[in-house]
Amino acid sequence: MYILFSFYFFLTGTILGSFFHVVGVRLPQNAPFITSRSACPVCSTTLQARDLIPLASYTLAKGKCRHCQTHISLVYPAVELITGGLFLFSYCQFGWSVDVLEAVLLLSLAVIVTVSDVKYMIIPNRLLMFFAFAFVVLRLFFPLSPWYASLLGACTGFAIVLLIIVLSRGGMGGGDMKLLAVLGLFFGGPLTLLTFFLAVTAGTLISTFLLAAKVISRRQPFPFGPFIMAGAVISFYYGDAILAFYVQSFQ
Repeated sequence: MYILFSFYFFLTGTILGSFFHVVGVRLPQNAPFITSRSACPVCSTTLQARDLIPLASYTLAKGKCRHCQTHISLVYPAVELITGGLFLFSYCQFGWSVDVLEAVLLLSLAVIVTVSDVKYMIIPNRLLMFFAFAFVVLRLFFPLSPWYASLLGACTGFAIVLLIIVLSRGGMGGGDMKLLAVLGLFFGGPLTLLTFFLAVTAGTLISTFLLAAKVISRRQPFPFGPFIMAGAVISFYYGDAILAFYVQSFQ
């Protein structure tokens, strides 16, 4: 049964990863992502069911559109594979539990935010409102301790980015501020701060490397949402251990 459920989580992750990619691409443009059929972005041919099988369709078509033979971006199978892998990892870590439900919610937000912010430098308000509602419902049934921890986390996430925006006169965006506030509802205060610290550390290291390699320029806008979500995912799986290690190091 363990192997069967593991396969189920991986398969579900690849299917949802494909859907989340569509949401991340279409939601910032206010385009329908449920009722509208997918089509090749080059020849505009509507894709059939056999073109939409996660990972398999890309592999069988050798990474090309069946109709116009244009190469399909590796982003599509990469998103599916990563999402499937993270869903599988979550099940292996937590089994059937509340933790795996929390993981699925967090990973869903992470994939959509990453796709949207990388492609458009936008984190849609509708997306954040949906997950804010989902996290509030989650914490009503499975509250943090103390009871006001989620509210404190949301205020912490909002305030810390707002302070940076004010002091740096726009060094971060309003989307980042709202995203960290939403994550605060999920995490509470300490893990929200850890998420921000990890995001800043990763963002600084990678942006410095890209600047040195002349991939980006100093004044070029840089999406920070993916780093916030990477910090959130790390905090979810390992945050308590990281904070415990930090506390013990200073005792």
